[in-house]
Amino acid sequence: MDTELVPTAVNRLANTALGLVPGAGFLVYGAGAGAGWERAAAVAAALACGILAVRGFRAGVRCEAERLVVRGFVWTRVIPRAAVTGVTGFPAVRWTTPGGRRRWTPVTALVEASEEKEGTRSRKRAGVARLRRWAARG
Repeated sequence: MDTELVPTAVNRLANTALGLVPGAGFLVYGAGAGAGWERAAAVAAALACGILAVRGFRAGVRCEAERLVVRGFVWTRVIPRAAVTGVTGFPAVRWTTPGGRRRWTPVTALVEASEEKEGTRSRKRAGVARLRRWAARG
């Protein structure tokens, strides 16, 4: 059975806002821009912000039987379960490539912020604990 580790709904909406707010600003700027290249640049920036908003909402970890899928703001990393060597306190997944190179993949969706409510931090800690248990069973 797969386990999905994601932040609370409030955190997911906040992660989405990291892309939506500047994206809206770029669209407003583009609407008032004079030159065609300024409008094109504003639309391109707004599209990039839209991608960031979607990725922010989807950020998290999926623990599957044979692999770990870490979705961040910029990329998605798929790590074979056998390659996982541990989970740090950051949190990040330590793993080794087939060639023997040691890697470190941050799990940004479960990083705690000092200004978060205790319930949010507690849920993130529980998610990291579940990730550690999954890695230990490897």
